[in-house]
Amino acid sequence: MKSHLVMIGNGMAGARCIEEIIKRSPDLYDITMIGDEPYPNYNRIMLSNVLQGKTTFEEININDWNWYEANQIRLVSNEHVTQIRREEQQVITDKGTMISYDKLIIATGSSAFILPVPGHELEGVVGFRTIDDTQAMMDAAKQYKKAVVIGGGLLGLEAARGLLDRGMEVHVVHLLPDLMEMQLDHAAAALLKLDLEQQGMKFLMEKKTTEIYGDRRVQGIRFEDGTSVECDLVVMAVGIRPNAAIAKDAGLEVNRAICVNDVLQTSDPAIYAVGECAEHRGIAYGLVAPLYEQAIVLADYLTDNPTTGYQGSILSTQLKVAGCDLFSGGEIHPSENTKAIVVQDECSGTYKKVLVRDNKVVGVVLYGDASDGTRLFSMLKKQADISEFTKASVLHKAGDESGLDVASMSSDETVCGCNGVTKGTIVGAILEHGLTTFNEVKTITKAGGSCGKCRGMVEAILAHTLGDKFDAAAEVSGICGCTSLSRDEVVAAIKEKGLHTPREVRNVLGFQHEEGCSKCRPALNYYLRMIRPDQYEDDKASRFVNERMEGNIQKDGTFSVIPRMYGGTTSPDDLIRIGEVAKKYNVPLVKITGASRVGLYGVKKEDVPKIWADLEMRSGYAYSKSLRNVKSCVGSRFCRFGTQDSLGLGIRLEQEIEMVDTPHKMKMGVSGCPRNCAEVLTKDFGVVCVENGYQLYIGGNGGTEVRQCDSLTTVTTEDEVLLMAKAYVQIYRETGIYGERTAPWVERIGVDTVRRTLADQEQVASLAARFEHARDTYTEAWGKALTDDQRKQLYTVEKR
Repeated sequence: MKSHLVMIGNGMAGARCIEEIIKRSPDLYDITMIGDEPYPNYNRIMLSNVLQGKTTFEEININDWNWYEANQIRLVSNEHVTQIRREEQQVITDKGTMISYDKLIIATGSSAFILPVPGHELEGVVGFRTIDDTQAMMDAAKQYKKAVVIGGGLLGLEAARGLLDRGMEVHVVHLLPDLMEMQLDHAAAALLKLDLEQQGMKFLMEKKTTEIYGDRRVQGIRFEDGTSVECDLVVMAVGIRPNAAIAKDAGLEVNRAICVNDVLQTSDPAIYAVGECAEHRGIAYGLVAPLYEQAIVLADYLTDNPTTGYQGSILSTQLKVAGCDLFSGGEIHPSENTKAIVVQDECSGTYKKVLVRDNKVVGVVLYGDASDGTRLFSMLKKQADISEFTKASVLHKAGDESGLDVASMSSDETVCGCNGVTKGTIVGAILEHGLTTFNEVKTITKAGGSCGKCRGMVEAILAHTLGDKFDAAAEVSGICGCTSLSRDEVVAAIKEKGLHTPREVRNVLGFQHEEGCSKCRPALNYYLRMIRPDQYEDDKASRFVNERMEGNIQKDGTFSVIPRMYGGTTSPDDLIRIGEVAKKYNVPLVKITGASRVGLYGVKKEDVPKIWADLEMRSGYAYSKSLRNVKSCVGSRFCRFGTQDSLGLGIRLEQEIEMVDTPHKMKMGVSGCPRNCAEVLTKDFGVVCVENGYQLYIGGNGGTEVRQCDSLTTVTTEDEVLLMAKAYVQIYRETGIYGERTAPWVERIGVDTVRRTLADQEQVASLAARFEHARDTYTEAWGKALTDDQRKQLYTVEKR
């Protein structure tokens, strides 16, 4: 007969513990969960997003009603446990329900602390902990206009932002001189306050509330200094109080919260406590990450899986308020034996401080740009020696340093701090389950399922793991999760509103995240450069790491370096140089690629720029969203079946089309006769040479979903081939969705549409002219612009 496991509580920590137990031993226990709210388990962290209008109550459910039934869990909802009878091993609810247990877990969480000042019981005074609290605030915002939030901590500021978004005038009252004093130092807190004031938030600092006044409903609050402020709503966000009374009444050891050992066991061996109601080694935690860590340890212990026990947690914090990018972790304020690395950029409003002790990171405070937060926090938790790291840098070119380089992250680095999910876990789930979208990763691993701040990194890992199989637009109707606007709507708005930068686009068009995400940053960078080739300066930092590094990331984190070889042709000097470079840098693999080039594989990241400098060769763009290569046979130069000079035409095509960004990578091919040795009928643009000219084909794909080209037309000269190729690429550039190959693109807009457009000589000339204009604005990877004459002098292979 199964043991009966009863849990008091249906919150995040408790439900996570049950999930982990079921994952390990689904048939070990009969499980009953008792929750005092009339809802299934939901994500309490996301209540601020509901208040801010970013999501709905339904969307923050972690486990819906069906989950309990599917896992044979008895859920007793909307009942409050009033008594634990330890001798009988029973619990009693306020509705008289009696439930026996073999093992009991207390996961009662905490309650909002309500200041016991006169008037705290008036209508319109609420905490901010539950769905009901949030609904009360949303209802108040529909009727009333003035709100006061007491507490300038994390929760208080998120509540204030939500009420602002709902049209209320908001004052934040804080007892101390700095906001979020537990997470930020004075400099970062000052920047935060300035940003929030610019958003419309008002602050009453160093104010002690002495009274909330009003008849039936709150009308205002008074302070110790004799001042007051009128309001219709008061939100208490001054802290939480562990719900430990039920345990204390049962005679369990209770201090501030329920005392537990390293396996979360209370003073009664049959009873455990987890989450905000538990106190471990004198600490009661209020953030979700340590609570989930506790849940995993307890699940291991209750299912007889090996565990080292819970050892405590190092905390980190992020704020869910648009326009305020911050991260803090570990120690915040310096002490006698710590040294601080501080970089503050008043021009961009960024502040970064790292506290160091004995060459190890012990604290991190970031404001304005928190992209390094996960990496630095990982170093802090691992106690990594930082002796060889650059301590600070100033005026690097944008994009030269990549804070979010998932290729260089070790597999054990934590990506989702809330749920304790590592990079290795995410990569493993992607490969094992064939995951392709953020939502799929979130469902399987829970990464990004709490505060959502790690979404960009999760998507970057998806892109890195899947490579070209990653579809940046697969799961949203808009171009990304930051907006519901489609590609066409965004492009139209850029043109109509005269928008010139990605930040301007995101602000004017109301993107949810001011800094964008891993989907919209490269997409907007592409669209702006496509629309304004003369005016827009490429944002290298928005590009994927492959493009920034000018090399493809391999599965072990090394890179491939592939120089350009037009039509697979090279010279003795270039071959010698490649060999010398490969020997100099101990390159483990030198290979002829599928695109008829010589590739250097297994190159260390730090050696990539050195190798390019030593090669003195053009990049082969084997990593870019542009023309990768033109495959060709030798044609009439050598082959007895060749009808035209396919090799020479392929080289011309490559030289004329290269470098210019397109929505996705492109591959072209030229076959010297209908025998099709260059396999052109599965290329994005294919040319088959025949006796009387050149047959042109479009929209092919030779990948996992093979698509044979559609016939476009037949032309009589090489110059016409080049003209049509440029016009075709320009249509694709102007109408393609970023991340969309030509095969789905041509099906989406219609093959006949492309044919009709390219049958109009005026449109062809105009499109080709726009392409050439765009090409002229592109520069070499080294930063040098090449003229057509220089290009021909350097790279044209003379016909024999």
